[in-house]
Amino acid sequence: MKLEALWSQATATQRWGAVAFFLGVGLVAWWQWPSPSSAESEVVLRPGADGALVRSHEGTVPDGDLRLWGQGKTLSALGGGLPYAELRRMFDYFLSGLGEQGLAAIVARIDQEIQAQLPQTQAGAAKVLLRKYLAYKEALVALDKAPAAQGQGVEAIRQRFEGMLALRPRFFTPVENEAMFGFDDAYDRDAIARLEVHQNPTLSEAQKRERLAVLDAAMPAAVKAEREAPRQIINLENQVAALRAQGGTDAQVFALRAKALNPEAAQRLAVVDREEREWQTRIADYQRERQRVLQANANSSSGERDAALAQLQQSRFSPAEIPRLAAYEN
Repeated sequence: MKLEALWSQATATQRWGAVAFFLGVGLVAWWQWPSPSSAESEVVLRPGADGALVRSHEGTVPDGDLRLWGQGKTLSALGGGLPYAELRRMFDYFLSGLGEQGLAAIVARIDQEIQAQLPQTQAGAAKVLLRKYLAYKEALVALDKAPAAQGQGVEAIRQRFEGMLALRPRFFTPVENEAMFGFDDAYDRDAIARLEVHQNPTLSEAQKRERLAVLDAAMPAAVKAEREAPRQIINLENQVAALRAQGGTDAQVFALRAKALNPEAAQRLAVVDREEREWQTRIADYQRERQRVLQANANSSSGERDAALAQLQQSRFSPAEIPRLAAYEN
C-alpha cells in the first residue's frame, strides 16, 4: 500500500503497520543456502506451481510471475541476474496468508514456487533472498515500535520511512535494494512531500497548490506513469464501451487497446473480456436453473431446497466460484 493511501484513512498504520503480522511468529530462521554454481546451463524458465495456499488466495493468481520476467529466455540470455522486483511481489503475496497458514508452510510454498519457476542456479540465490527479506521484515517490527515512529503525523511517517531506509543495508546489497525497493522509495518520497504540504498549517490553499505543482513537475517519470495509469485505463475502457455501443467488433477493440497500451496487454484484456462473457452466460443459465429448482421444491422443506440448490451449484461451479454466487441470488 502506498503512503498516498494513508491520507484518506482514519489511521496511517496500513503501510508501516502491515509488518505487524510477523509479531508472535517468533524468530524467523535465516539460514544460508548453498551458493549457486557459477556454471550456467541453458535452462528455460518453467511454469509455476498451481493451487491456492490459503482460502483467501482461492481464485487469485500469485503476484510476481517470474516467467514474465524471463519470457522463456535461457540463463545466459538473462545475464545470470535475479528478478528481484518480481520475487518481492511473490514474497508479499504468499506472506499475506500468514494467520491462515503458519510461517513455515508459507516459506515452504515460496520455495516451491521458486524451484518451479527458476533454474536451479538461480533458485538457490532466490531462496537466500527470501530469508534476508524475512529477517528485514522482523527488523521492521522493532522499528515500528520506536517512540519516534509513533503517531500519524508526517514527522512520524518520515521517521518510519527513514528508519526503513537505514535498515536495508544490513540485509541487502545496493543492487538488491534498488531493484526490490527503488520504485516504492521514489513513490513514497513524493507522497511524503505531498503530505508535508497538506499538513502544513502555515500555508494557504493557494500556496499549497503552488507547492504541489512544483512536486508534479519534479515527479520521476516512473512515479508519474504509476499515478496516471488508473486514469488512463479508465479513459481507455470508456472508449472501449463507446466503441462497443456503436457496434464495434472485437478486432476493433483489440486495435484500440493495442494502440493505447501494447499488443500483449490488449491480448490479456481480450482474454478477460472473453472470460467475463463466459461467466455472465454461466450465471444466466444458473439463475434460470435455480428458479426452476425453487419452483420444483416449492412444497419441500427448507433443508431439501437447500440441498437441491447446493447440488446445482456444485454441478456447475468450482468450490472457489461458489461463494461468488450469493451476489447473483438476491
